[in-house]
Amino acid sequence: MSENKILPAVSVFLGKGYSHFIDGAYLPGASGQTIDVINPDNGATLATVQEASAAEITQAVASARRAFKGTWAAVSPAQRALLINRFADLIETHGEELAQLESLCSGKSIQLERMLEIGFSATSLRHYAGSATRLNGETITPSFPSMMGEQYTAFTRREPVGVVAGIVPWNFAIMIGLWKIGAALATGCTIVLKPSPFTPLSLLRVAELAIEAGIPAGVVNVLNGGGQLGQTLINDPDIAKVSFTGSVPTGIEVGKAAMAANLTRVSLELGGKNAAALLADVDIDAAVGGIIQTSYVHQGQVCAAPERLYVHRSIVEPFTRKLAAALQQLKIGSPLDETAQFGPLSNAAHLDKVMGYFKHAAEHNTVICGGKRIERPGYYVEPTVVLANGAQDPLLREEIFGPILTVVPFDTDDELVTCMNDTPYGLTASVWTNDLSRALRLIPQIEAGTVYLNMHTFLDPAVPFGGVKASGIGREFGSAFIDDYTELKSVIVRY
Repeated sequence: MSENKILPAVSVFLGKGYSHFIDGAYLPGASGQTIDVINPDNGATLATVQEASAAEITQAVASARRAFKGTWAAVSPAQRALLINRFADLIETHGEELAQLESLCSGKSIQLERMLEIGFSATSLRHYAGSATRLNGETITPSFPSMMGEQYTAFTRREPVGVVAGIVPWNFAIMIGLWKIGAALATGCTIVLKPSPFTPLSLLRVAELAIEAGIPAGVVNVLNGGGQLGQTLINDPDIAKVSFTGSVPTGIEVGKAAMAANLTRVSLELGGKNAAALLADVDIDAAVGGIIQTSYVHQGQVCAAPERLYVHRSIVEPFTRKLAAALQQLKIGSPLDETAQFGPLSNAAHLDKVMGYFKHAAEHNTVICGGKRIERPGYYVEPTVVLANGAQDPLLREEIFGPILTVVPFDTDDELVTCMNDTPYGLTASVWTNDLSRALRLIPQIEAGTVYLNMHTFLDPAVPFGGVKASGIGREFGSAFIDDYTELKSVIVRY
């Protein structure tokens, strides 16, 4: 085993006990309620955090509102960009500390933490920093008639919406939290973050680093708690926008709550039931490697990862045989073991959910490989492949968010497109083939916010990301995020 030794800084951080980060400092909670943070590798308690009461929620939002109107409003776009870049530097400087902390809380591989969670987070912050000076409007010539020689001109300007409530899931707490922070800060907004109660620790450390970077107190705040905290936060009249990443059912409730609160702006990135299609000409060995890399990364707990796999009937047998053989060779081990290729699920509640789907598969499907819990401490299960049992199979209809890939044979392109689109969701999809012409004809027919060719799951901050249908509203990244964090004000001048 090549398990990393826990850094002293991580041990110290875990031993402190935490409450809420408000107005640049930790504020003790008044509720008296606490949350145990559990290590999914062994089920042991890592730390305890306090749950926020209504008083802390009010204080956090008020702090963010003061900063929005005061210190942060006085910072120029170029200076905002400088501070966000300095923040990115500190994320990298403390990268191993953050990676270990999040790996312990989420069960994510330490290698994935370093490369993706930390590396991509810093890259994303730098993308947002570059956007801070590009919040552009346009000039317009109105068509008003001139009565007495007067003339008219008009222009638009982008203005920050105000205080953002960022609700962050447990699968990539640092990365998704920093996407929300970067988008808010680049556009001149301030933010109150609510991490998942399963992974609250790393964003508290991130908030400390924001202060160290020179970002004024109150610009970034962190509150700990469960679903009721999110509801109360959304209802605060000073919340101007809600940015939520998580499950479809919860996202729908968040959207309803935001609309009911004050027609509050909302962006929702909600995952789904992503489809990948392997055409008959695909290189089977390359496809096996690609599907393992994209479907089973972080044990399938990735919103963009494929869960439905449509395979041309002519290659179903050799593909599934080779996929099963490769999955059975994966090294399963501790998230801190650098040689491990597959780790635990992130929490006990999710383990129970996945075990329910295993039970269904054993009773109703052909299980090609996997489908069992691994007998060891922690929340470990086998990487699993099953054959679908008809178009209404729950394994094809419901988001599992785990290491279960459901295979469906197909014969024609028309059948393929119909099957891929037969879902209420539409976050990502992919086509795997060497026939570029055929792929380009298929892509416009596929209902998804992102369609990949010969790849899946990976994101780039220059490319907008988000879903269609029930997979969400709004976009991360690119320049598209600016629409969700700014109001467009029109100015008309008579002279």
